[in-house]
Amino acid sequence: MMLRDIMTRNVVCVRPDDTLEMAARKMRDLDVGPLPVCGENDRLAGMVTDRDITVRGVAEGKDPATTPVREVMTEEIVFSFEDQDIEDAARTMKDRQIRRLVVLNRNKRLVGIVSLGDLATGTADTERTGEVLEDISEPSTPHR
Repeated sequence: MMLRDIMTRNVVCVRPDDTLEMAARKMRDLDVGPLPVCGENDRLAGMVTDRDITVRGVAEGKDPATTPVREVMTEEIVFSFEDQDIEDAARTMKDRQIRRLVVLNRNKRLVGIVSLGDLATGTADTERTGEVLEDISEPSTPHR
């Protein structure tokens, strides 16, 4: 089965110059935690999460009403292609300990996103999904 068969399509993006407040409102309205950041020609420029806004933005004293998303987004993006097998995506998610994977077409344009939930509901392989979840959920040591 290919990623295109289980991915969520019509993913909403924010722009690098959008404010943290605008991004947070989109997250609230869509009931999501991560949003892709799309730059020029709708090319993927990064990802921003609710945690990025909180930890890299608010906790650092940045004003959500004026701070652009580019100041807190993650630029290094882990992705897969829509014509890749879901096994490859599961392995990538497991190895990189990520719960969501952006999906690009071969022209490197954003076409979807796959979550751990998509793997669970899009396939009948609950054993694989549980294994991926276990590895993704490996606890990190807090900085104290």
